[in-house]
Amino acid sequence: MIGMLQGRIHAKHPPRLVLDVQGVGYELEAPMSTFYELPDTGSEVLLHTHLAVREDALALYGFASESERRLFRELIRVSGVGAKMALAILSGISVDGFVRSVRDGETGALVRLPGIGKKTAERLVIEMRDRLQQGAEAPGAAVTGGSATGHNALDEAYSALLALGYKPAEASRLVKAVGTSGRESEEIIRLALRSTLGGGGG
Repeated sequence: MIGMLQGRIHAKHPPRLVLDVQGVGYELEAPMSTFYELPDTGSEVLLHTHLAVREDALALYGFASESERRLFRELIRVSGVGAKMALAILSGISVDGFVRSVRDGETGALVRLPGIGKKTAERLVIEMRDRLQQGAEAPGAAVTGGSATGHNALDEAYSALLALGYKPAEASRLVKAVGTSGRESEEIIRLALRSTLGGGGG
């Protein structure tokens, strides 16, 4: 089991990144909440990881904080929630925000996330409430901030939204509404996700 990785960021293409650990490149998927905390490409970082073993592949997921990884692991135990949806949830709402929504029975913030309808939101509240009784601390950043540079920020943001479960038309609308204006892909994605929480369906 791979519990954590420490190395240099070789490439960032949200929601995927490649981490160079002593010459071995590990490809990971991570929520946007983790990408917002990543330093520039070439910088060293430590990520908490979760290894999913499937019949046909191995999938490695990386998280900036232990609380994010813990919530991810609880989410994928919920019926009907896979890794892709769990990453989308972590990308669109903070650990604290999710915990509050579940404890208060508020499904409104959850249904605005991609791929989550009313029934799934209600299932999340019911199944996660007991598991969260012990509490989940706020996601303390395990990495220092920074943003990736790139010439295709709009395309990267669009691709990331598709990977997080948004339909092509919706992803295109979101990134165009934000605009580039010299912004990096992580900032475009952050603003796009924020706009979905402010209104609009998912």
